[in-house]
Parts: sequence; structure tokens; C-alpha cells
Amino acid sequence: MAKKIYDILPPKLANKKKSAVAKQAVVGKVDMERKPKRPSAVAERARQKRGVETIIPPSIVRGKRRAPLREIMAGSAVILLLLSIYLYNKLPKADIQIWPVMEQFSLQEKITADKTVLALDVSRKVIPAQYMEEAQDGWQEFLATGDVNTDKKATGTIKIYNKLNPAAAFTLIKGTHFLSDSGKYFVILEKVVIPAAQYQKGKLVAGSVSVKVEAEQAGEDSNIGPSKFSIPKLSGTAYYYSIYAESTATMIGGHQGSAKRVTKDDIDKAKEDLSKKLLSQAETTLRGKLSEQDVVIDNSLQKTVIDFTTTAKADTIIEKFTANATVKVSALIFKKPDLEQFAKGSIGLKLSEAETFLEKSLEVSYSPASVDSKKGSALMDLKISVPAYKSMDENALVNLFSQKTSDEIKSIISENYGSDVSKVEVDFWPFWVKSAPKNKNRINIDLMFE
Repeated sequence: MAKKIYDILPPKLANKKKSAVAKQAVVGKVDMERKPKRPSAVAERARQKRGVETIIPPSIVRGKRRAPLREIMAGSAVILLLLSIYLYNKLPKADIQIWPVMEQFSLQEKITADKTVLALDVSRKVIPAQYMEEAQDGWQEFLATGDVNTDKKATGTIKIYNKLNPAAAFTLIKGTHFLSDSGKYFVILEKVVIPAAQYQKGKLVAGSVSVKVEAEQAGEDSNIGPSKFSIPKLSGTAYYYSIYAESTATMIGGHQGSAKRVTKDDIDKAKEDLSKKLLSQAETTLRGKLSEQDVVIDNSLQKTVIDFTTTAKADTIIEKFTANATVKVSALIFKKPDLEQFAKGSIGLKLSEAETFLEKSLEVSYSPASVDSKKGSALMDLKISVPAYKSMDENALVNLFSQKTSDEIKSIISENYGSDVSKVEVDFWPFWVKSAPKNKNRINIDLMFE
């Protein structure tokens, strides 16, 4: 049967539909009043996407449930109780300071530092040593300080004539003076025999001989040209006009002045100064190769001048000269930790098992008794000084202090160490704590040294 379609509902159907709609509206209104609905999550996300603000009805806000005060107080009490238990177990701490009685312990030993030893040996009283050397060479120019007179006398040759009649040979001694016609004196340098004159073709011919002469005074004035000479000491005798001389060449070499010359003191000072300079450089280089732990043994430092030369000998006339030298510095060296380790070992052998010492206050000094550079060894006097005190087993004390009061802790220390302890201080924390905590990790013992 075909379904009917109405443009206008019949009165009965229209009234029936209105009645159903009205009923549904009443039911919806009641539901809204009873239980306001929140927008669904999907609807809310859709609205946010579209930029539509969600508005929660006031009835929903007014209907939010609040936590009861009783429940809040109960929760706080539980938390406070748990916190108190935690703090009671974790916070308590005990600090115990103990001042041991200190006594200064001194010891003297003789030890040997030897380059042939590889490791220290307390029983044999030896420590290792190391031999080091550094060579250095160099040169320096020095001034000559000596003064020398450079005056020179003119020299030349004269020919002496003998025209004695009757003829006879004539002898002149060394140093005989001759006077030139210009007034300059010259002397012969050796003894001279002048041959006798001879007659030739009825005429007397003088005998002659040539000799070296030297001016009596230094200076350029004696550099005279060819001249005639007489012998002043023959003046007034028959020989004065018969014995005479002449020169055919200029006298040369006459000079007057001064110059510097190298003296022995100049050479000695040059050696001292240059050697000192090079030795200092060599020592600086050697020490620069050492570490902070290396110690140069006193009296083992050897400084040697291997070679020294100069370009001029003493009395050489020259203003400057050069000196050359080669030097060497050598030394025996030991390690500071080896000396300290030896001292600690020696102290350990002397103290009783119940004693110990304060390492940070250890004082060690040495002085070399003898040094053998060839063998590379040195015998040294060693002085050791350190504060010593009664040993304390801190772990055992911690076990005894657990849960003990301040007085009980002091009593325990007194019973175990008595007069070996001068002072004890006990401090608990926090302020309400009256005994050491059960947790031994919270008990701290400090040994105090003043």
C-alpha cells in the first residue's frame, strides 16, 4: 500500500506530535536540572578547533566537591611523623676531637749517597745518587793595560877613515861617539880597528872601514841625511883631523812615543773573568736540568777550567787580545723524597709499635762529611726531628662510641689512653641529640695537633 504524504497534518496526528514534543521537552528539562552534562572530549576538541570557547555552566562549578579538613590534617600528621623518623635516624652526628700528647723525637744518622746504588736501603743506610756534569766554552775580547815606551833611535852606516901619518892602524872601542856636522850624536855598536893609510903613486890614501851606528837619543830628529862626522873625544889631539867619518845614506828609524802592551796580569785577569763567566753559565744550565725534587750535595759541586788560551802573550805590544776557555761543572745529586723516606724508615725502626709520628711536621737536615767525586759518593750527617705520639685505633673507638653519651665517650678515651691524651671535646648535632648515633658512619674522630 502506498505511503501517504501530508503537507498539512490531520488534527489528531498534529495534536499527538505536539504532545510528544512537549513531553520530551519536560523530561529534558528535568534531566538538565538533575545532572548537568559536560561537553564530551570529542566535542570539546572540535569546538577548540573551530575557535569556539567552551563555557561550563555555573551549576557545574558550584557543584565541585571539596576535600574535607579532617583528611588534610590526617595526611599532614603522617607526613610529619615519617619526616621525624627520617631526621631522627639520619641527622644525628657526633664529632669527637682528641688532642694526643706530643713528644719531640730526634735522631742522628750517617748515610751515604752513592751513584752506584739504585734504591734506598734503610738497613744499609744508603740512598741513590746521580752524577751530572755540564761543559761550556766561549771567548771574550780584553784590553791590554800595560804601557810601553816606543821611542826608537835612528840607525845607519858610516865609513870611518884613518889618515894618520906616519901610517898606523887605529882602534876605537864600542860606544865611541861620533858627532855629525848637524850636531847629532851617534855611537858605534862594536869595537872597530881602522886600517892604516897607504901610499899609492906617491900619495897617502886613508885606510877605511864601514860600521853600524845608532843615534844617542831617540826621535825623528836623528833621521839625518848624508853627513860628515868627527870624534869629539879626539879633539885637541893629533888624531882629531886624521880620524873622521862620513855617511852616504839617510839615517832611519828614529821615533818617539808610547803604546799598549799585554801584561801577565792582563792574561791572569782575562782567565779569571772568562772562566768565572763560563762556569756560572754551566752551573745555571746544569741546575736548569734538575727537578724540584733534586738536591745538589754541598761540596760536591766541582768547577774545572779545562782549557785556556790567548791570542797574545805577555809583553806583546797590542791594544786588544782575545781569550778562549773551556770549563766543566759537575755535581752529585740525590732525590729529596729518598732522604725523607729514609728518615721515616729510620724513625719507624726506633719508635715502639704503640707509637707513631706526625709526618707533616717531619724536619730533615743534612751536611756532607766527605765527598768522593771520582767514586761518585758522599757521606752525610743526617739530623731528624719529628713530633711523636701514642697510636690510636680510630675504627675501634668508633665502635665503642656508638650510642654513648659525652661523658661515656670521654671515660672510654681515658680508660684506653689515659695520660697519652691531653684534651677531648665531644659535640653532638642537632642540639637535641644527647648521645652518639647508632649509625657509625655518623661518628667522626679528629686527632688534633697543636
